[in-house]
Amino acid sequence: MPTAISSVKIDLSSLKKTEKLAVKISEKLKPGNIVFLYGEMGVGKTTLIKHIIQEFQKKNKLKQTEVTSPTFNLLNEYQIKKIKINHYDLFRLKSNEELKNLDLFMDTQNSITLIEWPQIIKEKPKNLIEFILEYKDNHEKRFLNIKGLDL
Repeated sequence: MPTAISSVKIDLSSLKKTEKLAVKISEKLKPGNIVFLYGEMGVGKTTLIKHIIQEFQKKNKLKQTEVTSPTFNLLNEYQIKKIKINHYDLFRLKSNEELKNLDLFMDTQNSITLIEWPQIIKEKPKNLIEFILEYKDNHEKRFLNIKGLDL
């Protein structure tokens, strides 16, 4: 019998809503989780990741660092006490060979992995959570559909 996967659609049309959601998400994410973030350019993938990472830093009484998209270096790592957050941006990758060199899913036991532009990944890993961000109303509103994480 198939397992039911929850799906929630959330309005992210303001920065305040994004920040509030990041608090909830940071309470639920655990080491071993892998999050794929889908959505067109500028829809808010990196902004959401920024607030999630900064929320982890805040909860652990660490200085909030600047969180930027790793578009050119492919990976930014954030050590938050015993948890490492890996933030990947695969936008520039063109082949599976390039993907293999990254070892995306090696040693995920003590880390949370956030991956923007995961479309190139053929095999979905275990512990996968999917965030699908989309525009509505002629780019006036943004929504997030979450699969695999109950808030």
